Amino acid sequence: MKKMFLLTVWALMVSLAVPAQSPGADAVVQAFKSVNADRIADHFDDFIDMKLLDKDEVKNMGKNQASIALKSFFAENGVKGFDKQSDRELGNTMYLTGKLQTSNKNYNITVMLKQKDNRYQIITIRIS
Repeated sequence: MKKMFLLTVWALMVSLAVPAQSPGADAVVQAFKSVNADRIADHFDDFIDMKLLDKDEVKNMGKNQASIALKSFFAENGVKGFDKQSDRELGNTMYLTGKLQTSNKNYNITVMLKQKDNRYQIITIRIS
């Protein structure tokens, strides 16, 4: 009986130690891993803030314009992959950080998402 209790407590502790990721956020991560700007844009809110490398931040960029800017960045820099580093959820907001991979170097990326209509939508992208 004591072994069964200890096994149950251990299983509960292990299950709580594994960070849970929202299913909506997983779809966003998979879109970034595809390195397909159109697929990523499917997760954009109507307007987003975007900061790409040394360029000025653009606030309230329309969904189509943001998709074109991201597609251009991927093409100009030869982005080949995405590696998620971490995520954090605060209320109905989530932050994802990761690395965009190229053959020459990696770029840091931070994505802020907001839950809207029961799914996470990208509201900010920062690439440095």
